[in-house]
Amino acid sequence: MNNINKGFLYFICGVSAMGGLLFGYDWVVIGGAKPFYEIYFGITDSPLMQGVAMTTALVGCLAGAMMAGAMADRYGRKPLLMLSAVLFTASAIGTGWFDDFTLFNIWRFVGGVGIGVASALAPMYIAEVSPAEIRGRMVSLNQMTIVLGILGAQIVNMLLARNTMVAESQAWNIAWGWRWMFWAETVPAALFLVMSCFIPESPVYLKLKQEPKAVGAKSVSNLKELLLPKYRRVLLLGLVIAVFQQWCGTNVIFNYAQEIFTGAGFNVDGMFINIVITGIANVVFTVAALYTIERWGRRTLMLLGAGGLGLIYLTLGTCYAMGMTGFLMVALVVAAISVYAMTLGPVTWTLLAEIFPNRIRGVAMATCTFALWTGCCTLTFSFPSMNAALGSSATFWIYSAICAGAFLFLFRRCPETRGKSLEELEKELAGN
Repeated sequence: MNNINKGFLYFICGVSAMGGLLFGYDWVVIGGAKPFYEIYFGITDSPLMQGVAMTTALVGCLAGAMMAGAMADRYGRKPLLMLSAVLFTASAIGTGWFDDFTLFNIWRFVGGVGIGVASALAPMYIAEVSPAEIRGRMVSLNQMTIVLGILGAQIVNMLLARNTMVAESQAWNIAWGWRWMFWAETVPAALFLVMSCFIPESPVYLKLKQEPKAVGAKSVSNLKELLLPKYRRVLLLGLVIAVFQQWCGTNVIFNYAQEIFTGAGFNVDGMFINIVITGIANVVFTVAALYTIERWGRRTLMLLGAGGLGLIYLTLGTCYAMGMTGFLMVALVVAAISVYAMTLGPVTWTLLAEIFPNRIRGVAMATCTFALWTGCCTLTFSFPSMNAALGSSATFWIYSAICAGAFLFLFRRCPETRGKSLEELEKELAGN
């Protein structure tokens, strides 16, 4: 670290992490806009169309993640980060601009592609430019910007939706409020585009490009190479970690906060206030993760996250079954967000950026990110049906059981990567 320009390192990692900021904002803003655009587009009585509106961006995430790996290996990390900035900017403008529900979903899809690209590239870029002793903290910076983006979206939504019980304000929110929730993203998206012009290319990519059969002539890696026997064990670990981060259930709180908090007895104004409270907890405990990830280690935090969430969801489901409402329910939701923010949220991205060999990191990261967004898409689409058919209690019990199963898997398979160089991890995990 003594020979590294720390200021420049923090600058380039911070710029890359702006992709996380936009990822968090774009992903969550729709939850606050949901009560208003559903009325505007006339889909309040159509669960199918509601599900389409909520999952269109997630389908875009799948497309973005799928293309990110090969393109990053062929063209580099920096151009892909710039592409994601362009997509975020265009989506922010287009989503709020049009009055047609189909065009609304098209532009949400475009934003989703940006999320998919940024979510795969930002942590990978940061891991490749950071020294081993602070790599976990620097990659966690990406998660920090994600939760700041989430909190920013929650605050913007709350401010624009204030006094929704007043008829005039309600009418304005239905006509314009939801549009401004999306348009507000334009400013940070444009800033990300400008600042990404000033970061260097990843040194790992530049090194790979100089190797025989490297990027200049062919892609450094491909899916066929990723499936070689020597990589299967680490690929399975990456896929399970990625999918579990979504199917642990925490993210339904962000996307379906309206249903969760109104089901716990809160009106619309109380719902927005509680959403912001969860956002603040998300930020505070992500800050805690910046300090604990290098001290406690990745494995410990992953086990703490899986076990802690399993117990919280078991309790939350029991409270729903008993018909409890009010402060206790909010406290349990905040506890779940806090545990997730300190463990599974940042550590998942750190592990995914660390465990794969340099040669296949691009395609492996893209594959695991694709799996992660597949998990997010299926989780988001299935929650309304599960909640309606089984009730909130059984739904959270199912998430508790998933956490218990993941705890056992992680206990057996999750390695400790703290303080090890990417080259050391490559030898340890892939046997190269």
